[in-house]
Amino acid sequence: MRFLPFFSVLALGVALSAHQPPAGPGRTSPGPFTIGRPHILMVVADDLGIGEVSAYGATDVQTPVLDRLAQEGARFTSFYANSPVCSPSRAALLTGRHPPLVGVPGVIRTDPAESWGALRGDVTLLPQVLRTRGYHTAAVGKWHLGLDPADHPLDRGFDRFTGFLGDMMDDYRSHRRHGINYMRDGRREIDPEGHATDLFTQWAVDVVEQHDARTPLFLYLAYNAPHVPVQPTPAALARVRARLPDLDDRRARLLALVEHMDEGIGRVLAAFERRGMADGLLVVATSDNGGEVPAGATNGGLRGGKPVLFEGGIRIPALLRAPGLTRPGQTIGTPAQLMDLAPTIAGLVDAPLTAADGRSLWPAVLGQPFPERDLFFSVREGPRLGGQAVYAMRRGPWVLLQMEPREAWQVYDLERDPRQTVNRAGDAGDIPVASMGAAARAFIDRAEAVPFRR
Repeated sequence: MRFLPFFSVLALGVALSAHQPPAGPGRTSPGPFTIGRPHILMVVADDLGIGEVSAYGATDVQTPVLDRLAQEGARFTSFYANSPVCSPSRAALLTGRHPPLVGVPGVIRTDPAESWGALRGDVTLLPQVLRTRGYHTAAVGKWHLGLDPADHPLDRGFDRFTGFLGDMMDDYRSHRRHGINYMRDGRREIDPEGHATDLFTQWAVDVVEQHDARTPLFLYLAYNAPHVPVQPTPAALARVRARLPDLDDRRARLLALVEHMDEGIGRVLAAFERRGMADGLLVVATSDNGGEVPAGATNGGLRGGKPVLFEGGIRIPALLRAPGLTRPGQTIGTPAQLMDLAPTIAGLVDAPLTAADGRSLWPAVLGQPFPERDLFFSVREGPRLGGQAVYAMRRGPWVLLQMEPREAWQVYDLERDPRQTVNRAGDAGDIPVASMGAAARAFIDRAEAVPFRR
């Protein structure tokens, strides 16, 4: 059975939207239409800021594959991670929920005393609902959503997993963390040779090449790059140094790691083409949080970076290519978050994703009304925050944020001050601090009520 062409007739999709039933109790509204079951590739980089992607204006990096996705599809210009660190953002991405509400307010680590999350067992993940629509689901690369047996990707909706269960790697070639080998093929421990970026790329290519193209595929490809330690391959670093001989070594190494990953994404897309699976392929490419400034990231000149709640820590690249829906070279300025991607994909194929906090982005893609909403951000951490959490909120151009637990809100106007240089907390006028503060406190009360340790 051949799939319908992927939304080749946009008018048909728009027409179908008029016949969609309203969302029922505990159910997200489906997307503006439902046609077929396209193959889906979701690529997630680790600590990739907007200052390290040429499609977002960076002039010293070359990311032709990501640039091509932007040229052929849509580029979100106000897209956010739910948190400025790894595990919470991945939880938001795969559940469509605010991360503290699913038990992951901070980074999950090997040491239980410094681990700040435990993904709730009763939460539904995107791959689980895609399986109800006949999808084969595969995860490749970094997991970082739990080390307990019950947290294994194969127990959270994935049919296939080849990758790294833990958080960062201490070395891209030895693939250890604290001396522990977290590399797995399914549940079996493996010890492969090679650079982690190359391994993840090849394993993703293997998934595509071994897949029965008649069955819809959801491939979740999560790279460790360009997370520290910044260890590019010698060949990638040589190319950057040849092109930019005067570039600072720290920046050169980071760009080489990014460009090597970009090349790998291109190899995976080429595998879809070879298998005849590229026609109508839905591609999402994004990051888990902003870039790490000490590692050489610029985050496009925004203030801060990982792991703080200023724009540099949470504003991330997000590219969506959906032939027949997205327009070539389209830019979307609607503020959105990682947690919106799960309901966007699930709604597209009419999968029953329940209780999502995120919202389908198809109306924004299609230029339909997309009402403004409050966006909330948070992170809990040990050494830096004493095991407590800090929060941020955006409403329209206004942002409230904290750098320290329970401190008074800092207030910024992104419209007039996108680099967040002037704290407006003490100003009079039409700044909605009181109403925003009340909304933020309500969110905090919900977040603080959810256990994050088993």
